[in-house]
Amino acid sequence: MIDIAPLLARGRAAHEALMVDTVRLVRPGAEVYDPVTGATVQPDSRVLYGPGPGRVRPAAALAEDVQAGQRAVVLGRYEVALPWAALPVGGERPVPGDQVLVDASPDVRLVGRTLWVTSVSESSTATAWRISAEDRS
Repeated sequence: MIDIAPLLARGRAAHEALMVDTVRLVRPGAEVYDPVTGATVQPDSRVLYGPGPGRVRPAAALAEDVQAGQRAVVLGRYEVALPWAALPVGGERPVPGDQVLVDASPDVRLVGRTLWVTSVSESSTATAWRISAEDRS
């Protein structure tokens, strides 16, 4: 039997070197209206990861137009990779509806983007922790 541990370690290190974006994985809280600012805030939202390294890249070449209420929305699909060894704060697993916030990126078009988690993949032989997400702008 082949010992794949050294190969996986090299692959994980190489993949992490590609993680040039800075992201946060956030569990949104309940929306509350702030009468002072006039904005809706989420005072009980929780950070599950970050800010830390990540890799945000399109998962599909085409976006999809959908209707959300009375508003047209473009769903762009993305894959977010986090370091394989990254663990969510408090051990909570991310779930659909959590958000990936892009804080910094060499691609300035990604900065400030909010991506909504649609699924999370785990694998003992993966080189990164992969999260499928969509941009609902």
